[in-house]
Amino acid sequence: MEDPVDPDALRAWLALVRAPGIGGVTVRRLLEQGVEPDSLPGRSDRQLDALGVPGNARQYLRSGQWPEVDVDLAWLGAQPDRHLLVLTDPRYPRLLAEIPDAPPALFVQGDCSVLADPQMAIVGSRNPTAGGRDNAQAFAGALARTGLTVTSGLAAGIDAAAHLGALEAGGPSVAVLGTGPDRIYPASNLELARRIARQGALVSELPPGTGVKATHFPRRNRLISGLSLGTLVVEATLRSGSLITARLALEQGREVFAIPGSIHNPLARGCHRLIREGAKLAETAQDVLSELASLIGTVQAAGDRPDFGHANPGTEALDPDYERLLDSIGFDPVAVDVLVARTGLAPEAVASMLLLLELQGHVSSNPGGRYSRSPRA
Repeated sequence: MEDPVDPDALRAWLALVRAPGIGGVTVRRLLEQGVEPDSLPGRSDRQLDALGVPGNARQYLRSGQWPEVDVDLAWLGAQPDRHLLVLTDPRYPRLLAEIPDAPPALFVQGDCSVLADPQMAIVGSRNPTAGGRDNAQAFAGALARTGLTVTSGLAAGIDAAAHLGALEAGGPSVAVLGTGPDRIYPASNLELARRIARQGALVSELPPGTGVKATHFPRRNRLISGLSLGTLVVEATLRSGSLITARLALEQGREVFAIPGSIHNPLARGCHRLIREGAKLAETAQDVLSELASLIGTVQAAGDRPDFGHANPGTEALDPDYERLLDSIGFDPVAVDVLVARTGLAPEAVASMLLLLELQGHVSSNPGGRYSRSPRA
């Protein structure tokens, strides 16, 4: 899909992103009042006062001298997989648009469509234990195989392991950067970032040329949680930035999960605190999927189910084992142990596969732990 913003409007949006003193809250207020960015330079001081546009931003917008915008346009035009998604763009991720301080625009490299898919954030320590790294990669792989897109911050440690786990499982991954889209930090993850751009998307609210700055990363965390249905913390100390992401997820009304660890492991203390404060304990990927399936069902019952990017039931190709399991389920509720006997599959495999089929709308869960085919499947 080509960018829907025409060149003049694109330039005006980029100038607004670059204007000093303008943030997401101000831009949202402008849009709510029907004010387009390209109309701002021609408005009077009185009008701009009423709109809350500060003086330094007015001067910048009226000057028309925007060499930084030329840098942005050059980056966007250098490759066909580079995009600017503004708040009015239909491709702008709906879940992120719901947060109060959603960025006015996103610089994206890769496949924009993955931003509309259901996402699960996985975050944690930059210096994890070997077990923590393995857990992040395993959980990411399991979640990716169910159709969830794994989102993280491209940091060393847990973030990198989560991205890799999703990619190795054949799924997409989204990396939210704390730098401009042309700066990869840490540099050791450059090849991983290239792979994510090919198989998913790199996302930043910061324009090209923006380097590493400590204050950028806590701001980035709100995008990681804001894009996602839930956030899973794998390993974290009590002072970890991952706890910021978890707090932001709660403030945004999203689910928070944490993996418990040894009481002797300092990297487990942040997770234990989260669990004490109400985060869902996650021992397996199925624990996460069970909560998300319930969440999706609640939204559906309210009549406001978001488009999670799945094909209609019955139109997507299923793995042979899934086909066998689906064929063994009728429209009358049937117990899991009966399905195990009918298919010859392992009980844990059947339980995991049923969750995926339920998420995709092929089957419905019934009282007593029984399952039946969805009437539309």
